Amino acid sequence: MRFRWDWLRPVVTVPYVPTLGPVHPSVLTEDLFTDTLIAAPTERFLRYDKDIRWLDAKDEYVLVENVVHSPSETLIPTFSRRGSGTVKVHVYGIGPDVHSSASLLARKLAADTSAAKARVVRFLGPEAHPGRGVRVQLKDFTTGPCPAPEGPVRPFGEWPEDVRHTFRPFAEQMAADGFAFLQQQMQEGTVGPVLVAVLNQRVAGAIGPMEVRPDAVGAAQLMPQYFGVLPEQRGNGLGRLLWRAAMYWGQSHGAAYQLLQTEVGGASDRLCRAEGLTSLGFTHRQNV
Repeated sequence: MRFRWDWLRPVVTVPYVPTLGPVHPSVLTEDLFTDTLIAAPTERFLRYDKDIRWLDAKDEYVLVENVVHSPSETLIPTFSRRGSGTVKVHVYGIGPDVHSSASLLARKLAADTSAAKARVVRFLGPEAHPGRGVRVQLKDFTTGPCPAPEGPVRPFGEWPEDVRHTFRPFAEQMAADGFAFLQQQMQEGTVGPVLVAVLNQRVAGAIGPMEVRPDAVGAAQLMPQYFGVLPEQRGNGLGRLLWRAAMYWGQSHGAAYQLLQTEVGGASDRLCRAEGLTSLGFTHRQNV
């Protein structure tokens, strides 16, 4: 099947494509949605999929036979093999019953696939003011310079060996933020540089890996990073310093933009808002 753009485009309030995540508004076309359907039975990555950096095969795919597509609503279910399995139904629609329809579909497909979790993913435009959820944000590197910040931030490999040895305990303490996984990738040499903030000769924060890849139309995108500061070191500006160092790196390496997802009201969300990023809207996930 192919999606009808005259049906889908009016109800896409956030530039977000199932299994791919946020995309630049200028890239958003029916081709991206259709590409996910074509890729579904292959377990192969689309060449512009951000997850291609981490996995050998795609672990989430569209349940093509169960897509609901009409002039007023489009429901796109996906299945993820990660963990004990998750079904997500992505809701693009304005009808009064669309959420109920999505919930019923999610529960049915979770039973059919033996998935442990069933979720509905809804979207709200940038004009909304949700109390919770995830904000999709855009950093545009073409609007002005990103100066190099002054402070104790350098690429990991530029710190002395005794400082580099402190990355492991940092990563273990920040495992919930993905840094234990990132450290493994660093040891295997499969990822780009990681920028590290150091206080008292110990790693206190990090952001990375720093990588620029082409998007669906070939524009240079700074890829999402793991980003965190030790709890006991928060509140002294290290997070902002790391962020600005990452933006300087991205602009210096030719990136045109970066897309981020931040929990509404969280520290990263407040930082990005203060740094002037553009809100593209919100996603809200609900277990059903």
